[in-house]
Amino acid sequence: MSDHIHERCVAVARELSPQLTEAIARGGPVTLVADDSQPLAERLCRSVAGQQLSVKAARSIWGRVLEAAGEVPLMDFLVEARHATLRDCGLSAAKAKALGLIAEEARAGQLEADALRDLDHAERAQRLTALWGVGQWTADMVSIFYFGEPDVWPEGDVAVRKTLERLTSPRRKTRRTAARFAPYRSHLALYLWRHVDAPPV
Repeated sequence: MSDHIHERCVAVARELSPQLTEAIARGGPVTLVADDSQPLAERLCRSVAGQQLSVKAARSIWGRVLEAAGEVPLMDFLVEARHATLRDCGLSAAKAKALGLIAEEARAGQLEADALRDLDHAERAQRLTALWGVGQWTADMVSIFYFGEPDVWPEGDVAVRKTLERLTSPRRKTRRTAARFAPYRSHLALYLWRHVDAPPV
């Protein structure tokens, strides 16, 4: 299947630019691997904590959050922790608030993965972005990497958007360019992340 998707993406890229074709073709197929081994709420919290940060900084901050939680269940810790404690981990006030609210939803049973799994990406994103502090980028990352959705274009991800512009044309709307790769827009994003070697958290 990955070979078929690869061939399709290379074929579409040929219609757009030699640079994009080379970026996708080099290195062969990419594989979309969904990882739902953690509770959805924990993945959401980690994604929010890592927004607008380098991969290294995001991992460091999340490691401090887990260390601060210790033996306390993570959602309980995030609900009950003082904001100062979370700020000491490196979270902004807004992110600390967002994590606390996500944790409250999780403890109330409102963030069960199975309830969101059968929704399409648009519906799932609408549910997730209704949570305070959860933006479209986080919803996109969760759909791609948690639920394994093959056709998500993360327009809000600076790395993929700027890379696609650079490899095609800055005058061309990236959303429109990415639409050419449907129903494999998540794979296009994976190729672009591989090209710049900057996978998201």
